[in-house]
Amino acid sequence: MHVAMIGTGYVGLVSGACFADFGHVVTCIDKDATKIEQLKSGGIPIYEPGLDTLVAQNVRAGRLFFDTEAAEAVKKADAVFIAVGTPSRRGDGHADLSYVYAAAEEIAGLMNGFTVIVTKSTVPVGTGDEIEKIIRAKRPDADFAVVSNPEFLREGAAIEDFKRPDRVVVGTDDERARQIMRELYRPLYLNETPIVFTSRRTSELTKYAANAFLAMKITFINEMADLCEAVGGDVQHVARGIGLDNRIGGKFLHAGPGYGGSCFPKDTLALVRTATDYGSPVELIETTVRVNDQRKKAMARKIMTAMGGDLKGKTVGVLGLTFKPNTDDMRDAPSLDIVPALQAMGAKVQAFDPAGAAEARQLLRDIDLKEDPYAAAAGADALVLITEWDQFRALDLDRLKLLMNQPLMIDLRNVYRPEDMRVRGFNYVSVGRP
Repeated sequence: MHVAMIGTGYVGLVSGACFADFGHVVTCIDKDATKIEQLKSGGIPIYEPGLDTLVAQNVRAGRLFFDTEAAEAVKKADAVFIAVGTPSRRGDGHADLSYVYAAAEEIAGLMNGFTVIVTKSTVPVGTGDEIEKIIRAKRPDADFAVVSNPEFLREGAAIEDFKRPDRVVVGTDDERARQIMRELYRPLYLNETPIVFTSRRTSELTKYAANAFLAMKITFINEMADLCEAVGGDVQHVARGIGLDNRIGGKFLHAGPGYGGSCFPKDTLALVRTATDYGSPVELIETTVRVNDQRKKAMARKIMTAMGGDLKGKTVGVLGLTFKPNTDDMRDAPSLDIVPALQAMGAKVQAFDPAGAAEARQLLRDIDLKEDPYAAAAGADALVLITEWDQFRALDLDRLKLLMNQPLMIDLRNVYRPEDMRVRGFNYVSVGRP
């Protein structure tokens, strides 16, 4: 099948490359000429393990193309995916749908014959209806169907998530559109992947509900971590004790500095705004948003307390700046709250991140970026682990102790065992553990 992917950001590029690997002919389209030229020359504008190889293989096979112009690809397409950004709108927290509506306007003028227009972007309930109105107003005679097909990709594991998903959700009442979507995802039938066909509005809400529930789960275990610290419990044992209940499950029960990234912060906020607009408030999610915001700010105070209450003239080494491992994404990362707060308290911050240095230079001021974790620890009065990259899980602790001014580690991801750190001579502070 022929697919046009409007938007070549994280979702668009991964989805386009994976559809091409399924055997479809895919053109990824973006207005950013620099990005398209980079892709045409073999470069990848985002960090995602395995994506460079997947893109290169499908370009060589003649199934994956890149262009700044949508006309030719849309005219040939059986399905046109809208995979543009939907950031939080400044001032009110609603999803900014201007890019989505602009894409719909452009598609309307280009499509030829029956075309399925698929919203892959995360959009509020009712967006598909608006897309349909925009296209119908411009092309009253057009033969098309608007479908919701939300993405459920984890950064750092996106290719695996696309090719071996827990489920695929498709929102449409049009039988021809159903057949095209079945054909697009036909390779997944070999893995017996559940494909959930539902109404368009239900599909749109499912995406927000999924992210909100996971965000709430993270926030829940973070509050349990605070309680553990107060009563002398161990949050990791609590998480295992409840996670073994298959009604709860162990995923997303890892205490830490709060959630961040490109999805959870903006999607929880957008769901709250949508619910308010419809007069059906989601108070659990409202609380989740508020508690998570407070959580990230509280981490700087935790570090200050561990360092004796005064950071003036002290050096803090930081390991990890991205919101999670295996990505260069720093959107709403906890480090964006923690690092400036430490600096405001008088600390000098030196840091290392395996993939986030370029983004960090744009988003954090007066931070000394180092070339490896040991350089970030050199001369530090404390070492703070914010992002749990694999290479931080087996550091040479004796070397760290020699490099640091004092052997103090504040582990916000509970990577190390407290008893091991004490034996190695470290003053060790973690989250929700004695």
